[in-house]
Amino acid sequence: MPTVAEMLEKELSDLKRVGNIEASAIISRDGLIMTSDVHAETFAAMSATMLGAAETATAELRRGVPDRLIVEFKEGKIITTGAGPKALLVVMTSPEAGLGLILVEMERAADKIKGLL
Repeated sequence: MPTVAEMLEKELSDLKRVGNIEASAIISRDGLIMTSDVHAETFAAMSATMLGAAETATAELRRGVPDRLIVEFKEGKIITTGAGPKALLVVMTSPEAGLGLILVEMERAADKIKGLL
């Protein structure tokens, strides 16, 4: 029977099959890497911080919790979404990536990760 760590790694592997995803990670809500195909601790910590700031801003406006945070830049996009109370799912895409399928698959993966943790 696979371990939780192996099942989390499989989720990242399955997600990358969508295409145009260059890097992905499952991180704790406080920014620590749980599993990742990149070793970028600062990337993980800042992704958690940005989503936390967005949650604070929308709470201040009484608009609820954001579903995701998308940062677009010349070389691609970083998308961060919640994966339950303990984790976040973060992907970095290529510049030409279409978001439709990626967002659907991220939601599916986030639900699965939530169930594993």
